[in-house]
Amino acid sequence: MRGRLRVYLGAAPGVGKTYAMLCEGRRALERGRDVVVGFVETHDRARTAALLDGMEVLPRKTMTHRGATFTELDTEAVIARAPTVALIDELAHTNVPGSRNVKRWQDIDDILDAGIDVISTVNIQHLESVNDVVQEITGVPQRETVPDEVVRRADQIELVDMSPEALRRRMAHGNVYAPEKVDAALSNYFRVGNLTALRELALLWVAGKVDDQLDRYRAEHGIASTWEARERVVVALTGGPEGDTLVRRAARIAARTKGADLLAVHVTSADGLAGADPASLARQRSLVEDMGGTYHQVVGDDIPRALLDFARGVNATQLVLGASRRGRFAQIFSRGVGVETTALSGSIDVHMITHAEAKKGRRRPVRSRAALTRTRRSIGWVLALAGMPALTAALSPFRDVLSLPSEILFFLCLTVGVALAGGMWPAITAAVGGSLLLNWFFTPPIGQFTISDPENLFALVVFVLVAVAVSTIVDIAARRTRQAARASADAELLSTLAGHVLRGQAAVPSLLERMRETFGLTSVTLLERRPEAARTPDDQSDPDAWRIAATFGGAPSTCPGQSDTDVVIDDDMILAARGGPLDAADRTVLEAFAAEVAVALRQERLQQEAEQARPLAEADKMRTALLAAVSHDLRTPLASAKAAVESLHNTDVAWSEQDRAELFATAEESLDKLDRLVANLLDMSRLQAGVLGVTPQPLALEEIVPRAIDDLGPLRDRVEGDISIDLPEILADAALLERVLVNLMSNAVRYSPPDKTVLITASRHGDHVQIRVIDRGPGLPPEAHDHVFQPFQRLGDRDNHSGVGLGLALSRGLTEAMGGTLVPEETPGGGLTMTVTLPVSSRSVTA
Repeated sequence: MRGRLRVYLGAAPGVGKTYAMLCEGRRALERGRDVVVGFVETHDRARTAALLDGMEVLPRKTMTHRGATFTELDTEAVIARAPTVALIDELAHTNVPGSRNVKRWQDIDDILDAGIDVISTVNIQHLESVNDVVQEITGVPQRETVPDEVVRRADQIELVDMSPEALRRRMAHGNVYAPEKVDAALSNYFRVGNLTALRELALLWVAGKVDDQLDRYRAEHGIASTWEARERVVVALTGGPEGDTLVRRAARIAARTKGADLLAVHVTSADGLAGADPASLARQRSLVEDMGGTYHQVVGDDIPRALLDFARGVNATQLVLGASRRGRFAQIFSRGVGVETTALSGSIDVHMITHAEAKKGRRRPVRSRAALTRTRRSIGWVLALAGMPALTAALSPFRDVLSLPSEILFFLCLTVGVALAGGMWPAITAAVGGSLLLNWFFTPPIGQFTISDPENLFALVVFVLVAVAVSTIVDIAARRTRQAARASADAELLSTLAGHVLRGQAAVPSLLERMRETFGLTSVTLLERRPEAARTPDDQSDPDAWRIAATFGGAPSTCPGQSDTDVVIDDDMILAARGGPLDAADRTVLEAFAAEVAVALRQERLQQEAEQARPLAEADKMRTALLAAVSHDLRTPLASAKAAVESLHNTDVAWSEQDRAELFATAEESLDKLDRLVANLLDMSRLQAGVLGVTPQPLALEEIVPRAIDDLGPLRDRVEGDISIDLPEILADAALLERVLVNLMSNAVRYSPPDKTVLITASRHGDHVQIRVIDRGPGLPPEAHDHVFQPFQRLGDRDNHSGVGLGLALSRGLTEAMGGTLVPEETPGGGLTMTVTLPVSSRSVTA
């Protein structure tokens, strides 16, 4: 049996996820369960570390990568120890290359397969679906991510919540980070706005998971009534001109409640002849999605019941309908969809919205309504059984006036009418009954089932044959129309599916949800054969031979034999549906859905494999670039220094003092260049690994800039500084800022004309200070502004002979690590200006 996964989800580091996980582990120990600590990162927090006392902690696996030593989760040791519960921190962690798996969540998956329960932790910023949103909010990219589906599959998710103010107080008291890192953290990532946004993301994500659990519980327990746990507004669309008005009104209703959902639904008749305008529906669907809602389509003959079934299925609280477009005369014979829906709605609030098209009458649908509905068949039987006797009674007084051919024509007209209204069998019944009535009442001898004149017999036979022929033709036409209508309905469903995929919504759970609601199923499950399972004739009913790749709805099928309908996708994958068997036509469409689900699943897995391979590719690219750098950039200054030292060491040559001085200067300059290059390479590797230490403190620019100019060596004469002593102090790391300025000034001197100097200036702008390094070189085209900041790149490079190209990339990385920005601008009159923006220190702000 597979183990159970419990995940503690937090909005940001420091909210107490690891602490909560260890507390749960200790409670499990007290309940007599076998608990071990597989991997826990305490981050030197005393209260967290204290919870480990008395708990069994498995040794970590030690690994070496690029000369550095790392410790990782020992998955094999956890499985071999076989505890009841394993505590494993940091679900989204990326393992050191060479580990059993690329990601820790994959290690946890292996442990769960071994039947061991796992308790883990993760922050909201590490979920794949919100990764880009978090980067936009905080400005910090998250390189370690975990697919949302991994967390959604957890048996239990618990939100560890803390207000932004409380978290900032924890940090200020030193309960999260070391004291020297607190100020930088509070002024950058842990700003109140950032934490509030992250907290809202976490709450909304968990709310979505709770919705799934609630839907599954209601489906498993057969609960059809609405539970008003959350406002959900459903608007019914017919494709008519009133649709835009209804959508906007429903959106306003949903906007009154924070977090309310907006859903639009269109009911397609099972005969496919609803008369909806596809162009209008497409426009209204786009409008719904622009307003943050979702579009759905269901099939049903009874529109009010189909609407309410959908509304109850999504646990809707309000239903928005348009006032009827039918005229008053039509409403006499039928109450209409709105009245019927209101009468059956129960606890769902129904809003009837008036609009400009109300009571103007429906336009006749473009497509024919020739299919024989139940109502038409009923009318046909009434005409056949009651119309023939009535016609006989009406013609009897004129028996002496009308001839038999005339009477037969009257009966033939009625028979054709029955055929057109009710189809073949009512028409055949009318033909046979009419022939008997003609024989008894109008064919001599009257009152007997005999015919004296052969011509009259021939007329009656022709009458029956014509009636049967007409009714057969009408029935065939009706069948063909029904088939075309069904094909039209299927095409409309497939069109919706295609649009769903083209809009980027091809995620497996989303497709399964569409499938369940379209066919009114209880649950839809994608089953995958386990690789180790042997193929046997009975494996269709063996749950151990299959595993659930994805599911939506109520209790899932654990094997194909437990489903009401199953669709074979390939030898190892089957779609299992519960909720009643489907007919052949529905099954055809279901197969199209199933094929798309399989493709979406494979795409997700390929994307995960690509994500896992990306760090390796980047590492290989970095290694190749480093080797190229070593092959030239490191070797050139090293060779110059070596040649100078060997010349000085050579006693066969009598060097003058001037020659010795030049050789010493050459060796010193080459070694300085080598030192800077190695330092850049090391710092870039630290930036790539995210382990560069930054210590922001208040700094005076009039002290930093002169030191940076002095570090340029012989190039210092080509740089001019213009820094006012009235500038406020900035918050930055002195050593890193000096490195940034040296790299920028060196780059500016390299590309400036020999007769032009590089100017460095600074000015205050609000709560920031901007430092500008200005050159008069060739400048950069706008499209190349981002390209020059890529590591191991130079503008216009075709080889490595112009240098390793780390200066600008490292400068931007160091600047962003200090909480600033580095952007290129055009110098008026020609050239390039590099602008470093850094925050003003709080000491200067208060002053």
